[in-house]
Amino acid sequence: MPTVKSRLVLYFPGFDPLDATAHHLRYQRAAALAGKTWDVDYAVGPLTNTPAGETFTVEASAGDWRTRSDIFVYDHNAVISQLRGAPVWQQIWLGFKAGAGIIAEGGAARYFRHAWRFGLFFIFPFLLMLVGGAVAAAIALLPSLLGLPLWLFAISLPAAALFFVKAFLPFAERFHTLHLYADWRFALAVGRDEAIARDWIEERAALVLTALEQPSDEVLVISHSMGASLALAVIGRVLELRPDALDGRKLSFATLGGAALQCAFLSSADRLRESVGAIARHPEVTWFDIQCLTDPIHLYRCNTVALTGHKDAPQPKIVPIRFKHSLSPERYKKNKRNFLRMHRQYVLGPDRKSGYDFTLLTAGPLPAASFADLDSQTPPVL
Repeated sequence: MPTVKSRLVLYFPGFDPLDATAHHLRYQRAAALAGKTWDVDYAVGPLTNTPAGETFTVEASAGDWRTRSDIFVYDHNAVISQLRGAPVWQQIWLGFKAGAGIIAEGGAARYFRHAWRFGLFFIFPFLLMLVGGAVAAAIALLPSLLGLPLWLFAISLPAAALFFVKAFLPFAERFHTLHLYADWRFALAVGRDEAIARDWIEERAALVLTALEQPSDEVLVISHSMGASLALAVIGRVLELRPDALDGRKLSFATLGGAALQCAFLSSADRLRESVGAIARHPEVTWFDIQCLTDPIHLYRCNTVALTGHKDAPQPKIVPIRFKHSLSPERYKKNKRNFLRMHRQYVLGPDRKSGYDFTLLTAGPLPAASFADLDSQTPPVL
């Protein structure tokens, strides 16, 4: 198999509250683990700000091959931080309002119909907050519930507030509850093509067009989690602005734990669904979706293209992996019940060779499209 000497990577991260600097540091840690595991030298350069966006280079080498990858990070942390800027009570209210919008647009019903575990993930932060609110309300109403003197409300009401703010909210934040509310607000905005989402998409489409001006053996558009929706929206807009932008570029479109249907299942998401069809039908695009059963935060075994009304288009290949193949038994046992941690594993480093590795996919010598045929248990030959 011929090796790739130069690669342009357009990376759309997922829900984690990380900016480009933090993603760069995470990549460095993953590359260090991957390098040790595969006996590959990954030299990760510093993060720089360019006209095409924030980027860093990775010089990978082993034996007689050398590969340079230019990785552009298109995170949406600034938008989420903006949504998190409101007072806590307002974040909670707006989060529930967004959840109601997801339900009203048929998203929640489709989650449960096609991927019930993702449906449970959708309702989890709302149920958690309702439980916390119910316990706080019970504390506040304790004098009345127990038939005690009314003056005890002077104690129970502050106690309820203290419990909610000092005990429950810190516990809820262990699951990034308020961040998830902001994430669902942004998901709804993406589906509805609202200004806060459209402005972000337009800005990134312009950056991507600039990035595509540099030559490379191949282009890899890679996304994690909700980043799949954003990658689809941005590349779809790129094709609207310049229909020939991908001609001759050998582009691989890889979604990791893809949650594009998080937004595309909304009844208002017509423009996003059009982008799905345009990318699926593009002759230069090889689209594959890497999924793992032990990750509940994606729409497992769901085909994004078919389920968005494009059954006649070429369908992305669903590539199943198992994290236990890339992690030591001790590390896998420690993390397998942490659903947020398992969802992040797609972009974290391995300590065992397997068919899938994020650093190898984004910076190694193998053509990105070859990972569409990976076997989770079988390491590729470098």
